[in-house]
Amino acid sequence: MEERIQKLMAQAGIGSRRHNEELITAGRVRVNGRLARLGDKADPAVDTIVVDGARLNLQAEKFIYIALNKPRHVLSSLEDEMGEERTTVRDLIDLPGHLYPVGRLDKPSEGLMLMTNDGDLAHKLTHPRYGHEKTYRVTVEGQPAHQTLDQWRAGVMLDGRPTIPAKIEVVRQQKDFTTLKIIMREGRKRQIRRVAAQLGHPARQLVREAIGPLKLGDLPAGKWRHLTPAEVAELKGAARNAPAVKKKQGHFSGQKRPYKPGGKPGGKPASQRSGKPTDKPAGKPTGKPKGKSR
Repeated sequence: MEERIQKLMAQAGIGSRRHNEELITAGRVRVNGRLARLGDKADPAVDTIVVDGARLNLQAEKFIYIALNKPRHVLSSLEDEMGEERTTVRDLIDLPGHLYPVGRLDKPSEGLMLMTNDGDLAHKLTHPRYGHEKTYRVTVEGQPAHQTLDQWRAGVMLDGRPTIPAKIEVVRQQKDFTTLKIIMREGRKRQIRRVAAQLGHPARQLVREAIGPLKLGDLPAGKWRHLTPAEVAELKGAARNAPAVKKKQGHFSGQKRPYKPGGKPGGKPASQRSGKPTDKPAGKPTGKPKGKSR
């Protein structure tokens, strides 16, 4: 039977479907000698699929599941795209074969990362439509006000669209910093750091403590371990049963209005607060001239 090429590549342990789509777009995949394109399908029984010059091996591969505690300043990619030979998460795991990260953490961040060669599971855990929960411990500068935290919980405008509502608890508060526990179902690039800075409380430290049911626990920084069969079963169950993330009319039903930089969070436009007239009249035009009616 024919399957999409990126799915076959995932089954062979090349990478997640999203990663494989990037390989296809980059022209690194051929089917029967011709360049593959996104959307192409192939039958592994009759077609020859070649990735970076090597024929795709669709024999059953033993899946590997690794929990890694990423230290700060280690890249969460498979290779240094800048060519500077900086340390990556793959360098920390001394196992042969394909292993790739499920999701990313930016360079200054640390904590739990899942490494695997199970492309289907990686796809379900990282695709935005599934919205799996991830838990972070974040230390920010200063003491965020209750209203500020409520805005963060409800959703903040970022890149022209609101963030998905998050769960936020204050773990510890000192004079110069506050430690928060943040549980979110979204993972835009540097999202927590950008939102924290936008709200006036830049992040000092960010540690991911959990991916769905998988916990970091007491795993030391820079160390890794194999997941237990029970942990693998829990992850697959979470991937199978996760509800889809739904949006409604630009924000999320039942939540407060997203915070917009430069204005009062959740308030009226500046022109209405100051009492100045707006560009449009408050009432609808009647189409009749003023004066006495005839």
